Amino acid sequence: MQEQEFPKAYVAADHEAERYAAWEAAGCFAPAGDGEPFTVVLPPPNANGNLHLGHALEVAMTDSLVRFQRMRGKRVLWVPGADHAGIETQVVFEKQLEKEGLSRFGMEREAFYQRTWDFTQHNRGNMEDQLRKLGASLDWRANRFTLDDAVVEQVYETFRRLRADGLIYRGERIVNYSTKYRTAYSDLEVDYEERTDTLYTIQYGPLQIATVRPEVQFADVAVAVHPEDSRYTELVGTEIEVLMADGKTRSLRVIADAFAKPEFGTGALKVSPGHDPNDYEMAQRHSLPVVSVVDFAGRLTQECGEFAGMKVAEARPKVAEKLRELGLLVKEEPYTHSVAVDYKGRQPIEPMVMPQWFVKVEPLAKRAIAAIESGEVTFTPDGYKTILLNWLAGLRDWNISRQIAWGIPIAGADPADPEVAADPDTFDTWFSSGQWPYVTLEAIGVRGSHYPTNVLVTGRDLVFLWVTRMLLLGLYTQGSVPFRHVFFHGMLLDKQGKKMSKSKGNVISPLELTEKYGTDAVRFGLLIGASAASDIPLPEEKIVGGRNFANKLWNVGRFIAMQVEEGLGEAVAETELDREAMVLRDQLAREVADHLEHFRFSLAAQAVHEFAWGFVADRYVEDIKANPSPNRRALLREIYRDTLKLAHPLLPFVTSAVWDRMGYEGELMLQPWLNA
Repeated sequence: MQEQEFPKAYVAADHEAERYAAWEAAGCFAPAGDGEPFTVVLPPPNANGNLHLGHALEVAMTDSLVRFQRMRGKRVLWVPGADHAGIETQVVFEKQLEKEGLSRFGMEREAFYQRTWDFTQHNRGNMEDQLRKLGASLDWRANRFTLDDAVVEQVYETFRRLRADGLIYRGERIVNYSTKYRTAYSDLEVDYEERTDTLYTIQYGPLQIATVRPEVQFADVAVAVHPEDSRYTELVGTEIEVLMADGKTRSLRVIADAFAKPEFGTGALKVSPGHDPNDYEMAQRHSLPVVSVVDFAGRLTQECGEFAGMKVAEARPKVAEKLRELGLLVKEEPYTHSVAVDYKGRQPIEPMVMPQWFVKVEPLAKRAIAAIESGEVTFTPDGYKTILLNWLAGLRDWNISRQIAWGIPIAGADPADPEVAADPDTFDTWFSSGQWPYVTLEAIGVRGSHYPTNVLVTGRDLVFLWVTRMLLLGLYTQGSVPFRHVFFHGMLLDKQGKKMSKSKGNVISPLELTEKYGTDAVRFGLLIGASAASDIPLPEEKIVGGRNFANKLWNVGRFIAMQVEEGLGEAVAETELDREAMVLRDQLAREVADHLEHFRFSLAAQAVHEFAWGFVADRYVEDIKANPSPNRRALLREIYRDTLKLAHPLLPFVTSAVWDRMGYEGELMLQPWLNA
């Protein structure tokens, strides 16, 4: 009879879905009791696809924390949500449209938006089911989406307030632009790649200049030389006549500017303010006009004569060939340099002068710097404190406009203001997700009691894109940091040591692994191999070890349960090993608590494994088999009960399944921590 109630093997699939549904139905994930709040917001996954193994790592870490704090008597609130993800989602959905033979450029804006909405809601449902399968003890009643009406209104309120305080302005400045996706990007959404291009030396009247972009010479307004470059002293301030590739001559002023480097090329630079941020800054310093000759589709404009209509990459060699025919091309040589590319398509960024909304970040950054320096927010690893301080000190104004259809429409922020109401753009997705901690809590009516949140667990790749923006906007709107502590985890690598990414095709679904090994095994394997901010090779052998550990916990429980028929006495120590078991159990409770309080997930997992398997299973159980007594059996049952408590945050499913079959009282996840 006992064996039927307690099968010989632990089969994860037989327990996980049913157990999670029971937890959720019973309201186990809701804040309870009168303890102090412990609040965490889930970094909202993008609602455009499935979770990846990095999400599983984040869930394993955060869920271990919140289950531990729940058992410590804290009033835990873990807020779930999903991000509309702006350009990320639009790019993914456009690929789906391409398969249907469609394009957003052939669709009405409203129709495209609705199709994208339906797409995200479908994916959002899948993603939330995947979070459940990973055991995330989220309070689903608080579930939010970054396009929920309540969230959008909070974002609009922040925009209006920033504008009223003079911290948002509409300005025509040079921005990073993707001609592939037809939208501007912030500085943080631009990557840099080392590429080898041709460096062209061109005769510019009496000067020679070196450039990798001869095709935008039609936007040149000056030639710059260094103020201390004696080769050009007599020319500074004069006008020179320059023959261009279109056969026309233009007058360009020679200016002295420290940006020109005597050691680069000839030491003389053509200045195209409409196509280079450094040239744009020079134009501002010298009151030069700004001319642009590349349109939003990446084609040369009518000002370029016979080259008009050509894409930049096509026009470059053709302009060079024309210069060669005119006897103006002096030299060509390979040149390796850093090229700005858009982070999605890896295509070169085309700097573009266009009207955009900008946030003045300097006043916001000063407050964030003060909060970091005073310890209002702390970081693990601690070195990120210096990283953030250095970055905030050099932060430039933040472009929050995006020329895409999917997102929060800027026009809705202030329909009564003609300048805002006429704007066709959407907000940068990081402008809305940068307000995530307080807008979600405000939307569910608990901001007053649960803000600031206690901890944020997130990847180190989001330190600038997201974490700093939450600091800037949280401090501005709420007067306090959005979280007390940030734990940065590293990236998961494939078996070849490469970062997992969809574009590389090496992403592994966590559900493939949970179906193979069980959720507890995947979580435990990820945790035992993790350390702060360090990249993690795919720990499949550790996941196998996690599966074996779950089975060992099950088998020990089954053995102890079978002893009930032999009779139990009082749980008192009779031997030195009994007393050692009690000491080690209490020591483990303190160690695991300390490790989890300080985000040492790997050490917590190792400690639980060493005690449960190395001591309880291998030594204590075997000794009691050889030297049994009713009192010792009762003590073993008590020691094992406490072991399940201490292991529960790390392996929630198997510990709960065993707990119930052992007949221990109450719901395991709501039991008090040992010696709490």
